[in-house]
Amino acid sequence: MEQNTFQGGDPIRQFFHWNENVWADIQRSRLGDNPVTEALSRVNAEDLKTFYDAVAANPVRLLEMQMQWWQGQLAICQNSMVRALDTSAESVIADPPGDRRFQYKAWKDDPNFDFLRQSYLHFANSLMQTLEVVEGLPEPARQRLIFFFRQTINALSPSNFIWSNPELLHRTLEEKGANLVKGINLFQEDLANSANLLKIRMTRQSAFELGKDLATTPGEVVFRNDIFELIQYGASTDKVHQTPLLVIPPFINKFYILDLREQNSLVRWLRDQGHTVFLMSWRNPGKEQASIGFQDLINAGTMEAIRVIERITSEKEVNAIGYCIGGTLLASTMALYAARRMKPRVKSATFLTTLLDFTQPGEVGVFINDPVVSAMERMNDEQGYFDGRQMAVTFSLLRENSLYWNYYINNYLKGEEPADFDILYWNSDSTNLSATCASFLLRDLYLDNKLSKGEVKVGNFGVDLSKVQTPSYFLSTKDDHIALWDATFNGSKLLGGDTTLVLGESGHVAGVVNPPGKNKYGYWLSEQGFESPEQWLASARREAGSWWPHWQQWVTPHLGKSVAARAIGNEECPGLMPAPGRYVQQTLPVEE
Repeated sequence: MEQNTFQGGDPIRQFFHWNENVWADIQRSRLGDNPVTEALSRVNAEDLKTFYDAVAANPVRLLEMQMQWWQGQLAICQNSMVRALDTSAESVIADPPGDRRFQYKAWKDDPNFDFLRQSYLHFANSLMQTLEVVEGLPEPARQRLIFFFRQTINALSPSNFIWSNPELLHRTLEEKGANLVKGINLFQEDLANSANLLKIRMTRQSAFELGKDLATTPGEVVFRNDIFELIQYGASTDKVHQTPLLVIPPFINKFYILDLREQNSLVRWLRDQGHTVFLMSWRNPGKEQASIGFQDLINAGTMEAIRVIERITSEKEVNAIGYCIGGTLLASTMALYAARRMKPRVKSATFLTTLLDFTQPGEVGVFINDPVVSAMERMNDEQGYFDGRQMAVTFSLLRENSLYWNYYINNYLKGEEPADFDILYWNSDSTNLSATCASFLLRDLYLDNKLSKGEVKVGNFGVDLSKVQTPSYFLSTKDDHIALWDATFNGSKLLGGDTTLVLGESGHVAGVVNPPGKNKYGYWLSEQGFESPEQWLASARREAGSWWPHWQQWVTPHLGKSVAARAIGNEECPGLMPAPGRYVQQTLPVEE
């Protein structure tokens, strides 16, 4: 790829020349031979054909939508002429709620830019409405088209280009193009650290240091195998609860989302409530771990962690918390205990934003179809893993304006380094998924939904969630776009034991990492079972503050008596190194 330096001449002209060359290179060298991109293109072409056929079959509806667009655009033109004479006149098209792209004053005050803004928003709204109302379009195709049309519309927003963004024009002229020079350097650094898709930094890579700024709760790694490290955290109370607590983070992310800084660490808070906290830190797999599958994460993962905890504490049962896909793993582990006719080693189970029934996969569902999954499997088999950097970009594009284009503008066009933010630092610290495990996740869980059907097998044993009689606590979040709250609640009915349902405010991360001290988000409770979102919410009562204290009350009957605070490890399982351990320090690309 052509490398450029900018030490003289006209930086603006150089920027556009460089921009043209570099994006052409990206298309040729990075996306052209990507089987996933090719599969997405084929599926999109088929969906478009289906859409055109549906539109052609109902020309009256198309004419109605075209007339609505023309009438709206005529109103914008008239409004623009009025505002050219009277700037106090109001625009006819307002920004969508929560849309921060057009906050700069000139977007509204300058009639030319206001005309551009209104025309763009009106066109975007008209196109999306057409997709939503056209008849004869299969729902899966409609949802995929809505997603990809939205991506295209937002990529072409006038806010993303220097010549059509008044704030960027002003800054570029004021700084004589210095912002673009800075942005190019940031772009080249990000490109070098990306996989098949451009991974835009959301915070400075040097902003935090694990063990110093983040993941600082004192503890020791007391066990390590090829799959995970087990961390035991030191007690902060003289007495602790008899039943130890095992935390199972998602194996597609790093654990320290649950142990960020002192003021928002769930791990630290749990320790301070008197729990003996153990936590699994997953290995960041490379090519050598390609064959590690979901059953290995159970047999040599969660089950092994519970065996080690027993060797250290002499307790045969644990209370367990599983977050996201870590909760799916926890439920599968409990079902395997039941299938093997073993004593249930989990005394109580907490599921944080966890899918057990993948019928409603959320916005990730646009990628869940056989051609795309097959392409992902081919790519993963070739490299031995699903590259976490590509996964991170995919999740960012689910909220493209706030998690992708916003940083594209600030980093590359304004030339600004992003602010230091702990959650976004964690979000950018990606992990791989082994090829075998990625295939199971994509095909068996998401595409074929085998877990909810009782069709998953671990060795010779079937995983039947209905055999799980452990009391469970389901925490879902109202604005979650990764694990839809009604889908997670619906999946809770697959388990056989008593279930408590709690709905937190905010989303997949902020709704979980919601410390009581902030008093930021509340939650809803209802004693009624879940039949539909409308039914459950109508019966629910809202409680102010964090769900954490409510969970502590719920788990109290399962804690056992108070015992003296435990030392970390023992002779059989001595401390190997201080927390946060070795595996969490692995960054991408993984060095074999």
